Amino acid sequence: MAAADFFAMTMRLPEASQSTGSCVSEELLPVLEGSRLPILLASARAHLAVRWPDTHLALWQKAANDWVLHAGQCDARPEMLPDGVSFFCMPKIRWQAVPYADEHALWLVASASEAESVEFGESLSLLARALSVRVDAAVQLAQLTSAVDQLAKAERLQRALYAITELAGSDVELPDMLAVIHRIVGELMYAENFFIALLDAERHLLRFPYFRDTEDSWSVRDAERVLDLAGSRGSLTEWVIRHGETLMGPSRDLQHRVGLALDDAKYGPQSVDWLGVPLRRGEDIFGAVVVQSYDPTYRYGDDERALLGYVAQHISTALERRFARDSLERHVAERTDELRIANLALRDEIQERHRAERLQAALFRIAELGSSTVGLGAFFENLHLVVSDLLHATNFYIALHDVDSDMLSFPYSVDQHDRQREPRRLARGMTEYVLREGRAVLADRAVIDGLSAQNEVQSHGTHARSWLGVPLICSDQVVGVLAVQSYDDSHRYTPRDQELLTFVSWHIANALERKRAAASLQSAYAELEVRVEQRTEALYAANRDLREQIAERERAEWQLRHAALHDPLTGLPNRTYLMARLTESIARHSTHPEQRYAVLFLDLDRFKVVNDSVGHLVGDELLKEAGARIAANVGRRGTIARLGGDEFAVLVDSVREASEVTDVAERIILAMEEPFRVVGKELYSSTSIGVVLADSHYATPAEILRDADVALYRAKAKGRRCYALFDDALRQKALHQLELESQLRRALQRGEFEPFYQPIIELESGSVAGFEALLRWRHPSLGMLAPSEFLTQAEESGLLEAIDWLLYECVFAQIRQFLQPQQYVSINVGARHLRSASFVARLRDLLASSDVPAHQLQIEVTERSLFEQPEFASDLLESLRGFGVRVALDDFGTGYSSLSYLHQFPIQVLKIDRSFVDAIGRADAGSALAALNAICVLGQSLGMDVVAEGIETRDQWQTVRELGCRFGQGFLLATPQSLQTTCCDSK
Repeated sequence: MAAADFFAMTMRLPEASQSTGSCVSEELLPVLEGSRLPILLASARAHLAVRWPDTHLALWQKAANDWVLHAGQCDARPEMLPDGVSFFCMPKIRWQAVPYADEHALWLVASASEAESVEFGESLSLLARALSVRVDAAVQLAQLTSAVDQLAKAERLQRALYAITELAGSDVELPDMLAVIHRIVGELMYAENFFIALLDAERHLLRFPYFRDTEDSWSVRDAERVLDLAGSRGSLTEWVIRHGETLMGPSRDLQHRVGLALDDAKYGPQSVDWLGVPLRRGEDIFGAVVVQSYDPTYRYGDDERALLGYVAQHISTALERRFARDSLERHVAERTDELRIANLALRDEIQERHRAERLQAALFRIAELGSSTVGLGAFFENLHLVVSDLLHATNFYIALHDVDSDMLSFPYSVDQHDRQREPRRLARGMTEYVLREGRAVLADRAVIDGLSAQNEVQSHGTHARSWLGVPLICSDQVVGVLAVQSYDDSHRYTPRDQELLTFVSWHIANALERKRAAASLQSAYAELEVRVEQRTEALYAANRDLREQIAERERAEWQLRHAALHDPLTGLPNRTYLMARLTESIARHSTHPEQRYAVLFLDLDRFKVVNDSVGHLVGDELLKEAGARIAANVGRRGTIARLGGDEFAVLVDSVREASEVTDVAERIILAMEEPFRVVGKELYSSTSIGVVLADSHYATPAEILRDADVALYRAKAKGRRCYALFDDALRQKALHQLELESQLRRALQRGEFEPFYQPIIELESGSVAGFEALLRWRHPSLGMLAPSEFLTQAEESGLLEAIDWLLYECVFAQIRQFLQPQQYVSINVGARHLRSASFVARLRDLLASSDVPAHQLQIEVTERSLFEQPEFASDLLESLRGFGVRVALDDFGTGYSSLSYLHQFPIQVLKIDRSFVDAIGRADAGSALAALNAICVLGQSLGMDVVAEGIETRDQWQTVRELGCRFGQGFLLATPQSLQTTCCDSK
């Protein structure tokens, strides 16, 4: 604007718009664009121009980071000055602004030579108020229109979902039904590109019963729309079906995110947005429904994702019903096809007036094929097409005779019945008959049977009703046979067909000879090219190897040095590196005691569960991420090493206070509790840490790591996700455990372990039904020790299995002294034995060598040991039962106590845990009695014997007997006894 003075003022926005904050401009822009502001502004200017002819008006608004001119003309743009007031800046021009709204206000700018006059200001104020009223009305109208649109959208969604629900129960044909679903989905969301994929698990195929896409020509090109499942691992659709998860986003981003190869040609063009939802049948995934967009203006969000997920449920229901009906229809169709195939009729004979023209065209085509460069396969296929134009050749084959090997091969064969003709030695078939005779043979079923009766021919394959074969003669030698045949009476070959095919065969033989000569020459050229290429590559490889040899040796030396001191998985220092650093720290501390150090020993809690559940590859990635987090929280003062498995160690130097080390431990613990994003999965783990501070008595790194390991076990015993400092109490405990382990090893060698026998009593008669063998340690200085005093250490040191077998040998050797024929002995078998593949064979050999009948042995297992490897344990127990050993479930009621697994395992005896029996007689015994009663009823219904453990009072004995428990065991009935006492009591 070219004026001497300017006057500008703002109009306050409607209250509804001001409340929207930063979105006001975005709401107001379309309202202003659709209003009559330019017309109104032009009218106002005309009115003002009567009094002030050089008046110019412009309407501006601040939108985002720019200014928008809605009406009028202006050759300058507003700027934001530091004082926060919006105004127009134009060099060397004086102006005045009157703002009284927020940053989203409209600015009405006027220019006139008398802009500063009072009369001009009042006129401009009236114009601003008029524009404000116009904008307010426009915003209210826009809000009302938006509310109406939302209501209409909700109604459309409700009608569409109802239509889908009705469609699932209708009898509409599958293609029509899917087309209707496509239309319904398209009314709710953008679904121009829409398809449904179904999993054919039996044939390992991915079928597409409905496929509509504007960019992918596959829907037009391939009517079958089938993908091989093994070859479609790069497909997003196959990923959705295999993982049962919904995917949404740009197709290329999704392929990268889930680790699929980018192959546009194989799986169609890339889409701007892709949304795929799995189809479920209960817990099984049997397909997916997919929509995609190639237009950047159409994107999918959470609403579309939820909508398509709901539609997928209804599609699943409809398809399940459809499959049942289609299966029946398919069975009927198959039977119909079998009848139809048996009654197929051949086409009528070609009209005579076209015969000469077709023959001439065929001969020209044969000559052309003989001179072409196509392969033999395509050559024979085109010959078949040529012959098919001349006569009925639905069943057609070419046989070639190799004189050197005396073999008959079939390089090309198309047949209704014998789809594959294997090479064979010359025999007595019709093909061989033509080779022997050197002439064309036309035969119907009667002629063929006559030749068979004369021992001239012996039929191969399906019997033909009409057969015509002509020799292929090259250089006066019969090199092969061309044959056509018919399997029904609707078409029979005639002498005219014989004459025609014989004439054609001469040209075919000539073309074949030229083709084979050309192929031989081409093979020679190809072989020469291969030899030249191989020699060139050999020379290039030799030169390349010479150039790379020195570099490779240098790389290998560096890698050897690095590999010797670092973990190959995480790249962290390894045990060797850490031991060297520890040796340096120990030496430095011995000469300079003020230079203290500390060692943190940690492992990942539940790492084995993660590794077994998601696989070792994911487990390795978890270890890498864990190592990185440890390093990030230790800093430069520490050396982090991976010792093996999920174990890590940290050496911290220059330690002044113990709190410095514990702070590091706490940071590591907090860092490890954050979720891990590994290979597209979110995993959770934690860590326990054992801490050892430098001490002058440490002389070797092994001593420090040993004590750190002890501290780690204390942290795990405290509940994991914490750290524990090694102290004198732990040192004394460790020494005690070492001494106990040494005593256990000596006890094994000296045979200090022996069995005690506790009778199992039949509660009605009081007779002894059997004995449970219980482990005791006759310690040379401490006397008789119960298992609770040494069993934990025996298991941790790996001695428990050897102790068990020693106990079994003792029991089998002793029980013949007191066990009656109708009695049995029961031994406890732990989880380690149930995981051993050799346990059954070893136990059977021990029974045989001890001359103990298998039916007199009962093994007791716990619920927890069964479920470590349930399938393996079930097979093992079945093997034991197979040769007569009884199986008892010990401590029943404290674990899973599920009826389903009682059927799963071959269990004959339930031993009720003593905690239920102990509750008898107490005030809160109601639930325990109910449980006892349920277990007894369960055992009786399953045909199992029930044994109550821990009977110590007559009230307990009376109660369990009344509940139907047949057998009992406890101090009231009999205490565990040594061999001598047991023998005396049995006598």
